[in-house]
Amino acid sequence: RGIPASYRHMNGYGSHTYQWTNSRGEAYFVKYHFKTNQGIRCLSTEQAQEIAGKDPNSHQTDLLQAIERGVHPSWTLYVQLMPAAEAADYRFNPFDLTKVWPHKDYPLKRVGRLVLDRNPDNVFAEVEQAAFSPNNFVPGIGPSPDKMLQGRLFAYADAHRYRLGVNHTQLAVNAPKAVPGGASNYGRDGLMASNPQGRYAKNYEPNSYDGPVETGRPLSAPLPVSGHTGTHAAPQHTKDDDFFQAGELYRLMTEEEKRRLIANIAGGLSQVSRDDVIEKNLAHFHAADTEYGKRVEEAVRALRED
Repeated sequence: RGIPASYRHMNGYGSHTYQWTNSRGEAYFVKYHFKTNQGIRCLSTEQAQEIAGKDPNSHQTDLLQAIERGVHPSWTLYVQLMPAAEAADYRFNPFDLTKVWPHKDYPLKRVGRLVLDRNPDNVFAEVEQAAFSPNNFVPGIGPSPDKMLQGRLFAYADAHRYRLGVNHTQLAVNAPKAVPGGASNYGRDGLMASNPQGRYAKNYEPNSYDGPVETGRPLSAPLPVSGHTGTHAAPQHTKDDDFFQAGELYRLMTEEEKRRLIANIAGGLSQVSRDDVIEKNLAHFHAADTEYGKRVEEAVRALRED
């Protein structure tokens, strides 16, 4: 709906669907929403060009200076919860990364607040070495049949092992903070090992020396599987297409948001040299909404004629 004015003035959305399981074993699928408490602010293309020309890192600069001034940005965390039993019969695939769940079906529920109240003292140690991965779950939170998430459960951790080494979870920025007695595993040796795995430490389980053991308790509810490959059955939904949500979003926008959107799209698309490629792209906007397609097409034509 426009180029964000700063990190402080934009929302954050968890694109993936996760699973929450309560103490009674009831499973829900969940979407995360971080809503800025500073309000949404957007820039026109001209404003963005001017600001980026003066400071290509303007977003980072704005965030750092705001925190230094004591203007601590915050976001309120909301979630949408879908009972697991409703997923198969929902009108579109709720695990499709390109779809959002309408709020009228699953209203936002307030959870808490995220506040950024300090800047890193050592950017390398606290930022460059940070290793976020969607497979770092706590009891009660687990994955969903979201196929992109399923791939990232493996890929992110593999990337961190390559980038930072096998012992990156021992680094202060990545080590668990809220586990009684610290988090124990059987990781031992390897590049940059810093845990106290001495010569008498046992690196296998089960053992007879009071080493850490698996509890056997599931962290979350199991996912439904089908077939000999154990893959999740993908039900067919009535609205599993690529265009209806794009049209709904366009129709929700204010006229100013529509104008910015069309100008940004046309600015790039008009620079394509092949007419057939432009026509193929315009077809997507026409499929989403008749007015949307017409306005993008007219804006592209006007820029190409210039």
